[in-house]
Amino acid sequence: MGSVLPSGEPDDGPDAPDTAAVEPPQADQPARAPASPPGGRWRRRRRRILIWGSASLAVLLVAVLATGYTVLRHFNANIQQDDIRGLLGKQPVNLHPQAENILVLGSDTRHGQGSGYGTGLVTDQSDTLMIVHIPADRKWAEVVSIPRDSWVHIPACTMGDGQLSAPTQFKINEAFAIGNLDGNHTALGVACTVKTVEQDTGIYINHFVVVNFSGFKDMVAALGGVEECNPTPIDDPLSNLHLSAGYHMLTPTQALGYVRARYTLGNGSDLERIGRQQAFMSSLVSRVKGQLLHPLAIYRFLDAATRSLTIDSELGGITGLYDLGQSLRDLPQDKIAFFTLPTFPRSEVVPSDTANVMWTQPEDNRIFASFRDDVPASSSLFGAQPASPPADLTVGAHPKAAATPSPAATPTAPAASGSPATSPGATASSGRLQARTANQNICAG
Repeated sequence: MGSVLPSGEPDDGPDAPDTAAVEPPQADQPARAPASPPGGRWRRRRRRILIWGSASLAVLLVAVLATGYTVLRHFNANIQQDDIRGLLGKQPVNLHPQAENILVLGSDTRHGQGSGYGTGLVTDQSDTLMIVHIPADRKWAEVVSIPRDSWVHIPACTMGDGQLSAPTQFKINEAFAIGNLDGNHTALGVACTVKTVEQDTGIYINHFVVVNFSGFKDMVAALGGVEECNPTPIDDPLSNLHLSAGYHMLTPTQALGYVRARYTLGNGSDLERIGRQQAFMSSLVSRVKGQLLHPLAIYRFLDAATRSLTIDSELGGITGLYDLGQSLRDLPQDKIAFFTLPTFPRSEVVPSDTANVMWTQPEDNRIFASFRDDVPASSSLFGAQPASPPADLTVGAHPKAAATPSPAATPTAPAASGSPATSPGATASSGRLQARTANQNICAG
């Protein structure tokens, strides 16, 4: 089988002697030898290719070194950076300053997305909500997804008109919407979400990252698509996503439909969508790693990614993101766990509410305690959980910051209306979460 030349054309091996260039000997003339031995032209050609390739690589390296600072400045200018500390009020105690808790929000703005992903919203909402815990020793990491329909306490927040909203009980993605009222104010939406998460969990949030889905398709396009695997066929007329069961290299439009689709897939729950989003994140990371030897693809990906990001100013812009990535460079994928916060239907408490969920207790408070204490929540994967059980907090309550690492030190807040101290029928936590590591494929079960 022939090789492939740098141009992309197949090569069938060394050039055969060019017989047309060698005249047959005449009867009265001696035969003339070819100007070069068979294959000599190929050797010269290969030498020229190697010289050209080496020279091109050298030029590329010089260009990168010469423009690296310019490129970094370009990426840094792409990123929207906001300072929200003055909007948060009193925060929980940061018990482990070397660890990082990063709140990740996916903004479901409909601007420029067409009618395939929903219409009629007058404000942005958080379609995806995760807390990424990076421990001080950088030997493992956990990503907990909080269902957007979680019924929680939302404290008073600053709105776009400068007024404070009234404290309320509602689903958690309303916090981002409250801040975005009276125009698109991402910083205010994030501040209200961070304030809600901190007061409801006692977890100190170090940083935040908001990913706007308007740039999502550009990221996928830069990588030439992202592979996914769906165990069952997908037929979603709302986003025009139609996939047979098995593996697919998703186009940008298909990828956005895959992470956004909900009501026509599976049982239509947000919990199933979270599972698809987590699986897609793992595939996206693998795809990026596979493109590291393609500078143009990586440049386009980083350009699209940074244009879609809003981060806190304390994270340090592109340099801070790079340093964070470098600290996790050697972390294997089987040491990154994804799981979803355990919940139960709110209809078990309020029969008329069939759309929202409530946090399962005491299991969820153990998860919150593990994040505060910098120990793995996914004990079946990475080690033991805290020895001390947490106090029985009310579902959807808003505990204040713990003064000590012990989960039991977190005081009980006033009960939410109709909220039991534990989930209906709840038993003692087994300490085992349904976690998935980043190297596991969704089709593998």
